[in-house]
Amino acid sequence: MMQRLCGLAVVMGLIAALGLSASACGQQPFVDKFVLSDTIQPVTQSELDRAIARANSDGARALLIEMDTPGGLLDSMRTMIGAILASKVPVIVYVAPAGARAGSAGFYLLESADVAAMAPGTNAGAAHVVSEMALFGKPDDTMMQKIENDSEALLRSYVKQRNRNAEAAQAAAASSHSYTAQEALDLHLIDLIAANDWELLRALDGREITRMDGSKLTLHLAGVRIEILKSSLREDLLGWLVNPNIALLLLVCGALLIYLEFNVPGTIVPGALGTLMVLLAVFALDLLPIRFTSVLLLVAALVLLLLEAKFGGHGALAIAGIVCLTFGTLTLVAAPVPEMAISPWVAFAVSAAFGSITVFLVRLAMRARRMKSRLGPSSLVGSSAWAMEPLKPEGHVLVEGEIWRAVSSEPVPAGAPLRVVSLDQYLLHVEPAAPQRLPQSPV
Repeated sequence: MMQRLCGLAVVMGLIAALGLSASACGQQPFVDKFVLSDTIQPVTQSELDRAIARANSDGARALLIEMDTPGGLLDSMRTMIGAILASKVPVIVYVAPAGARAGSAGFYLLESADVAAMAPGTNAGAAHVVSEMALFGKPDDTMMQKIENDSEALLRSYVKQRNRNAEAAQAAAASSHSYTAQEALDLHLIDLIAANDWELLRALDGREITRMDGSKLTLHLAGVRIEILKSSLREDLLGWLVNPNIALLLLVCGALLIYLEFNVPGTIVPGALGTLMVLLAVFALDLLPIRFTSVLLLVAALVLLLLEAKFGGHGALAIAGIVCLTFGTLTLVAAPVPEMAISPWVAFAVSAAFGSITVFLVRLAMRARRMKSRLGPSSLVGSSAWAMEPLKPEGHVLVEGEIWRAVSSEPVPAGAPLRVVSLDQYLLHVEPAAPQRLPQSPV
């Protein structure tokens, strides 16, 4: 009995120890990590908003943003900066891995963080504003100056609050200066250089930072674990759609499928799939800055291609349409960085293929409309015939291998070539035709 009690006590002790261990593991401090390795646009803005909201609600010690971006849209950048500055949890922006960059809008995000860090072999800067507001062309000099001054004032407003070098940051924004990790550290644009996440967190443990409200906060990051925040399926899909090359291909392929549905009504699948693709393309392009002048070029291209198919211009109208289509697709997205622009190769390929296919399909449709189907005796009108006997003025003729009663406006000898001009109650009206070498009619 005593042995059983001792065994039970040992088991209960082990269970209690395992429970305490699990509890201690569950209470281990952690930081949330969000990887931003894309352009700055509405999709990445939404992802960052979700990451900051998660870090502010799940008890994380800090939010670590690992960044590699060429830059992006000004409006999205402003919203993301506002979210970082308003975060209750300290935000660490870390440009990594080696070879990564914080270009253009990414530099603004780097400087807005509570802690700015870079890995060896990275660079940041080249933050001069490139306006994506040129919907009907480039903004005038006054408007552009206002945009630049406003962006630079935004940068200065929080760089000084973070106790960093405002003059060096201003140079990156005004003159597109770019800095290596060591240069940024020497100029006090960043707080430290670290080779990896763990080295970064160890270096930050016990460091005092200044929040935007002026308060001081000491970071306690010793022994923390890193919780990686994964993107949702919706964000993955939107990230794929916001690629302007994908959006353009969806738009063109969808338009061709809809056209196929109009020419072969009742197939349903091409029309439904084409409509879905066009709607997805319009949704994706709505997330990007679009030039309406380029949209007008696309409309003009479509009109020229249809005119070529209908009237024929020896290819001149088709070439003009393809040129308009190429320029329209190349300039469709007013991209502040090359990564957000439509690839020239995609634009050339799509323009040539879409232009050729459109002309070919429209010509087929126009030809089919001209060749109206005729059924029954009425199809004999205009056909050739031969007199099987003299017509004075009525007799029998051979038409399309069939014998018909016919009447002629003038006497016709047997075997003479004729042409059917009309049909009246199964009586053909014929007239003499020009002589031609034809097989002899049966006697």
